[in-house]
Amino acid sequence: MASLITSIASGLWYHTVTAFLFTKSDIKTTLIPISILATVSAPACSLSSIPHAVFWIWLHLLQFDVSNQTLDPEEDKNNKKDRPLPSGRITFRNAIILRWLLVPTCFALSLYYSLQVFWASVALVFFTVLYDECGGHAGHWAVRNFINACGFASFEYGSTLIARCDRTSLDGAGIVSVMCSFGIFFTTIQAQDFKDTEGDRLIGRQTLPIVVPFIARYTVIAGLLSWSAALTLIWEVDVMTSLSFHALALLVGVRFMTLKSVPQDQVSFYLYNVWLSAAHALPGYWRSYAAV
Repeated sequence: MASLITSIASGLWYHTVTAFLFTKSDIKTTLIPISILATVSAPACSLSSIPHAVFWIWLHLLQFDVSNQTLDPEEDKNNKKDRPLPSGRITFRNAIILRWLLVPTCFALSLYYSLQVFWASVALVFFTVLYDECGGHAGHWAVRNFINACGFASFEYGSTLIARCDRTSLDGAGIVSVMCSFGIFFTTIQAQDFKDTEGDRLIGRQTLPIVVPFIARYTVIAGLLSWSAALTLIWEVDVMTSLSFHALALLVGVRFMTLKSVPQDQVSFYLYNVWLSAAHALPGYWRSYAAV
């Protein structure tokens, strides 16, 4: 009996680590910023709702990442060897099975919360298929940015609903926060593409840094500073917080313009996600201070 329990525990741990490795690279870029937005954009009914929202985000992120990483497993063998497919933790066939089993799993979990959360899940799966299986990831940069932004908005809409007492609708602040986030992703998500330019060029992707490399770096600083100004007005941020937020945007933007090696672009993208998390936290500032 003891050996059976040990074997089951070992198997569960193995598969848990495998699932984590599928999503590992997107924890800082997706899970953390969207969890922050969901937590602060909704007047949470209790702290117990936050783990529900975070798990919902992670499960849908797993669905997206398994889909994305089964598109071209050979691509990850060179620069992302710790992922489950190139490391041999899971076979390609089993990954495909997992990819499509996750879809009804996401739907069922979402329907448990509300019909509105279910539709957010449907939208997220739709944009995943459009981005991955239908080739949106390799299309024109504007189409790629648009699909990315729609996918992130679906993440945010569903998770913010879960964080609320009323899981059937968002209030005005919640709607504005999701709309602003959509705009941020649509205009600045190319920040993630600079570090991957060489690999993207080899497989024919038309990202903004490939199509117009010089202009692309200016779009990041312009987008960050513009959104910093807009968000501080929308969420009625005080002067010192606004200056700090703008300083962070300027730091990230200047780094993208002046430091252009792959390792430097990776660090700049990490800092971009710090700015993004701060941007997603501003609705919480408004709820805590300006709206009092």
